[in-house]
Amino acid sequence: MSVVRDLILQADDQLRYPSGGELRSMVEYLSRGADRLAVVRVLTDNEKKIVDEAAKQLFQRKPDYVAPGGNAYGQKQRAQCLRDYSWYLRLVTYGVLAGSTEMIQQIGLVGAREMYNSLGVPMPGMVEAMRTMKDAAIALLSTEQAAMAGPYFDFLIQGMQTST
Repeated sequence: MSVVRDLILQADDQLRYPSGGELRSMVEYLSRGADRLAVVRVLTDNEKKIVDEAAKQLFQRKPDYVAPGGNAYGQKQRAQCLRDYSWYLRLVTYGVLAGSTEMIQQIGLVGAREMYNSLGVPMPGMVEAMRTMKDAAIALLSTEQAAMAGPYFDFLIQGMQTST
């Protein structure tokens, strides 16, 4: 769930104290807490802007998605797409806060495979949507903040690519 929790559980499973390297990892994680919170604040405060920009970019690149017969055709389907973008953005913020991709994996990727396959939503479209969302989010972050958040978007994108 978080770096600290994971390191403690790993040491406990092995009936030992955390190693020096594990303790340094915990110190590094804890010392960057304010930075993590700042990234999450930018993403959270700009959720609508990020989602709207991601959708705009995606539908410009893939106009067939909003054309008759497309998965985002019509007000209801488009609203559902935007809801999903917000949901994935929220999962990325959880990852940034925890310093872990566990929540993205367990909730976002396993759930995505099941849900989108059952609904007939093509995963390549979701991959492209997550790329546009990453681009929109990264544009609002400083270079350092983008370096912190980027890997969580990348993990999400890579995980969706492997489920196609």
